[in-house]
Amino acid sequence: MTSVVRPGRDARPARRVAAAGRHGLRGTLTDEARELSVDGRPIIDLGLGDPAAHGIPAPPSVLTALHERIDDARGYSDAAGHLTARTAVAEHFRTRLALPRITPSDVRLGNGVSELALLTLQALLDPGDEVLVPDPGYPMWAAYTSLCAGSVVPYPCPEANGWRPDLDSLSRLAGPRTRALVVINPVNPTGAVWPPETLDGLVAVARRHGLVLFSDEIYDGIRFVPDPHVPLAALAPDLLCLTFGGLSKLSRLPGLRAGWVVASHPPGVGRAYLAAVASLAALRLGPNSVGQYAIPAALSAPALRDAAALTEPGGALHQSRSAAHTAIDRQPGLRCAPQDGTFYAFPRLDLPPGTTTNEFARRLLREKSVLAMPGQQFGSHSDLSTYLRLTTLAPPTQTTSAIERIGDLLAELWTDHTGRSEATARPKRS
Repeated sequence: MTSVVRPGRDARPARRVAAAGRHGLRGTLTDEARELSVDGRPIIDLGLGDPAAHGIPAPPSVLTALHERIDDARGYSDAAGHLTARTAVAEHFRTRLALPRITPSDVRLGNGVSELALLTLQALLDPGDEVLVPDPGYPMWAAYTSLCAGSVVPYPCPEANGWRPDLDSLSRLAGPRTRALVVINPVNPTGAVWPPETLDGLVAVARRHGLVLFSDEIYDGIRFVPDPHVPLAALAPDLLCLTFGGLSKLSRLPGLRAGWVVASHPPGVGRAYLAAVASLAALRLGPNSVGQYAIPAALSAPALRDAAALTEPGGALHQSRSAAHTAIDRQPGLRCAPQDGTFYAFPRLDLPPGTTTNEFARRLLREKSVLAMPGQQFGSHSDLSTYLRLTTLAPPTQTTSAIERIGDLLAELWTDHTGRSEATARPKRS
């Protein structure tokens, strides 16, 4: 007699994972682009912020250091990271970022900023605790807040205000359950660089409400304005401020997953919380040793000069940025605020009524072979449904071609929508 095997109860994912997934960046669109590429279709990728994928080389001195230390990297490091790497980060903060009290014990290394962001939020949040996140902003922070059973509270950073936060609105959003304020500067996705007076205002809100500052400064070395980068921690010596950085963008080494978080605070402040961060970090045994051995070389003067040259006239990042904005200005259906930092542009599209950039981005990939990220992925405000995030990493000719294809698709959509020619159907650009 054959027994009947009845299926057991299926595994149900945790609800908090579904909530976190709503804020994800890589999704079905990126998967479809990969499949099209595997099938042989050339795709212009203006989606993922990976300098290495676009052929922008890492500093030669960093690669040399990696080759020389590869055998040393076979074992575990300390849970906080190798002392030599943490010392290099601390020295960088003391001598170049004007934070003289930073020591290696204030530095914790991790597998990119993404791991450290999750770890530090896990150590802070109880269910229902609130985190203020910029809108628009990099969706990882909202996703991880949800994953930690926290509540995401977006604070508006409207284009009309230069993509800077509305400080009055921000202060009103903080409540008794608010624990932290996330700052991203320079800003992914808009390319804005927030000036010191804006940062001072953010610190004042954190001070008034007793918040921990989470400052994502992964793009601090990618700036196209003359003023030096101002770390948020330098303006908040009386607060607990966690500053996040790494080698993914500045050194063009995202695959190494080499990141750091630096805790600055008055003596005794945050001691129990930072001990909890250390306990969670110990559970993963240690960060990637290979990536850590690249950190001292990447923060050396020659490597930093190499990075700075990319954003100067004639540098690869400067050229691609210029090509992108020149091409955007030539398209009557696109409008874009200045890009003062990062390697992203965030243009607004003149879309036919009822069309969103979610739909537009899918058609752009399928019909024009261009991958770009819809604005809705970067925040909750309804206005973001008319924006696209474009990377400015591809060679200028590719970037120009991709933006021309965006303009072509816009023209086709307007013709389909009105039944008239693109020139007469679409409203004039203001």
